[in-house]
Amino acid sequence: MSALFEPYVLRSVTVPNRVWMPPMCQYSAAPTGPDAGAPTDWHFAHYASRAVGGAGLVLVEATGVSPEGRISPADLGIWNDRQVEAFRRITSFLADQGTVSGIQLGHAGRKASTDAPWRGGGALSEADGGWQPLGPSPLAFDEGSPVPTELTVDQIKDVVRQFAEAARRALAAGFQVVEIHGAHGYLIGEFLSPDSNHRTDAYGGSFENRTRFALEVVDAVREVWPEELPLFFRISATDWLTENADDPREGWTGDDTVRFATDLKAHGVDLLDVSTGGNAPRAQIPVGPNYQVPFAERVRTEAGLPVAAVGLITEPVQAEKILVDGQADAVLIGRELLRDPYFARDAARELGGDVRVPPQYGRSV
Repeated sequence: MSALFEPYVLRSVTVPNRVWMPPMCQYSAAPTGPDAGAPTDWHFAHYASRAVGGAGLVLVEATGVSPEGRISPADLGIWNDRQVEAFRRITSFLADQGTVSGIQLGHAGRKASTDAPWRGGGALSEADGGWQPLGPSPLAFDEGSPVPTELTVDQIKDVVRQFAEAARRALAAGFQVVEIHGAHGYLIGEFLSPDSNHRTDAYGGSFENRTRFALEVVDAVREVWPEELPLFFRISATDWLTENADDPREGWTGDDTVRFATDLKAHGVDLLDVSTGGNAPRAQIPVGPNYQVPFAERVRTEAGLPVAAVGLITEPVQAEKILVDGQADAVLIGRELLRDPYFARDAARELGGDVRVPPQYGRSV
């Protein structure tokens, strides 16, 4: 059997194959009103089509644990029960197709309150529907971004609570996997990196202090998330600062990620979703096929934590080789699944694997 189409067991959940859809923001929720943050018909069609196409796991895009935790006003949220009801339509359909549903819970931190990418993605003023971003330190993301308000210790505790409450709602909405978003320069990642965290209290300075907030979130989520269901954590394995000799700033590194992965494993995380970058806007990133895979492989080998690899994985044979070579336990297919919702079915034909085809599409087999 093709490695790409072998089932994968995480706690009580069996994912039917290793073709997984990563979180990819759609910026298509209502920004205000009673349905603010709730998934729409666009989200249903978007996720349902990938399930029909055979993806084993679909991770719903970064979903704000609070209104101010959204990247943009049009982001999804899961801070109220009305949103829960709207998500149930998606999780129910995915389950009917044999696809495992997951959701990424996030807080955008200093990168919050921005416009949609196709409208430039710039910072939004309060007059334009934006809000004051929060962060570990009063350091703007870049020259065009506002200086965030530094979180107090009490506010940090509030955010930890918001993650736990969001996880409770995710369970009520029918999700089988929760992923905590600690990557791409959003709030948890901002605390991890010394480039964005200049605090001098218990949440800044040393490695143990900078990882404290992340582990508190993990513990709070794991406490309310059922023991039999898996918990993921997404991380940027490097800021791409120390790899660049021309940039003197100190950032989060691959060594830090391996060390932190051991802590995450001890705190009940089942899989690390390994990406890179997003916290340092001028970092030079050597983008190319498989460019992030070595970071995932290091975690799998050195920390003994299962990993999913992501980053310009576009071909079935390429994805298969990552698994066969032991570099990852699953692959996250992003841009290619946007281009082709039926990537899993196409890959199964190419590699000789089995994938579920809805009976309505039986004539296509």
